[in-house]
Amino acid sequence: MAHEPDGAEDSTVQDGTTSRSVPLDSGSPSDRRALPGAVPPGMQIAGAWSWRILVVTAVLALVLFLIVQLYLVVIPVLIAVLIAALLVPLVNFLIRHHWPKWLAILVAELGTLAAIAGLVFLVVTQVARGFGELRNKAMQSYSDLQAYLLNGPFHITQAQFNDAITQIGNAIQQDSQVVVSGALSVGSSLGHVLTGLLLVLFSTLFILIDGRGIWAWVVGLFPRRARRAVDGAGQAGWLTVGNFVRVQILVAFIDAIGIGIGALILQVPLAIPIAVLVFLGSFVPVLGALFTGVLAVFIALVYNGPVVALIMLGVVILVQQIEGHVLQPLIMGTAVKVHPLAVVLAVGSGAILAGIPGTFFAVPVVAALNVMIKYIAQGDWREKPKPQLEDVVPDA
Repeated sequence: MAHEPDGAEDSTVQDGTTSRSVPLDSGSPSDRRALPGAVPPGMQIAGAWSWRILVVTAVLALVLFLIVQLYLVVIPVLIAVLIAALLVPLVNFLIRHHWPKWLAILVAELGTLAAIAGLVFLVVTQVARGFGELRNKAMQSYSDLQAYLLNGPFHITQAQFNDAITQIGNAIQQDSQVVVSGALSVGSSLGHVLTGLLLVLFSTLFILIDGRGIWAWVVGLFPRRARRAVDGAGQAGWLTVGNFVRVQILVAFIDAIGIGIGALILQVPLAIPIAVLVFLGSFVPVLGALFTGVLAVFIALVYNGPVVALIMLGVVILVQQIEGHVLQPLIMGTAVKVHPLAVVLAVGSGAILAGIPGTFFAVPVVAALNVMIKYIAQGDWREKPKPQLEDVVPDA
């Protein structure tokens, strides 16, 4: 009688008429791989996570690609959302006090435009009134600097001075082209800029008129079982965006007060227009702070001399550093309940991905996504389908 080799096991297979013995170690490699336990549980979990992560990453990449392709529309709409988030509480306040809805919306939007136009008019009139003196002072300062360099201890010749001025002019021209191209990234021509402004105005108007209807249409695009969660998450994100806009105005106001007080203490002319420009420029990331800071230092140099200009430069740098590294991360992070480090990283990532617009929209987008994901993940939509601000931004 033949004996099976040691360690070999057989399995009986019934085919209905006969039975035969088949060793378990026989068969092709693919058959053996299909056996239970061939893939460790850890690898199975890692594989399941991996393909899901790849799918999510692909969807996010597609969304970012579409945003980049449609940025001429996306950026004005995002600006309109921020403005509407600021104006909706005012509109609701007026409606609660028995104002007609159309009048409340008209007052809110036209009032905002009038306030911005009034600040711009104040700056333009103040600067125009002192432009003649500023030009004369600038020419006098230029002549004094030239005389000092030519006749002073540096022994600079007229040719060297002219060559230095030419190089400075070329550098400014090259840098200004980069800055302008970045500033006009929302549109490559004046027509694009005007189209963007019209989109902002009309989008803001329609959000104020029928924001609930627009959001109901968006929610209706999702499966029925997911609509309650999507609706609550969207409202949570909306409350957070409104909180962000109000805090951004507070930060800009503090920034303007700091530089304006510094200019007043140093007796720099046009201190009020400088403060107003700082306030308005705070809403334009990078470019606004650069322009207003240079302007403040230039006016101090022309009117008050190099010593006061250096002090003014120190004031501008100090205020902007406090605003960028203290006020923005701490106040903004506390207001939207995003960690200060996350705020800094979001702004840096936004600058890398989308330049100046990316730095402006990074914090509100991250803050809104943060509360929306938490709202859905914690299951709050089952019990609180209409979130309040304290639900999505709780006290620390």
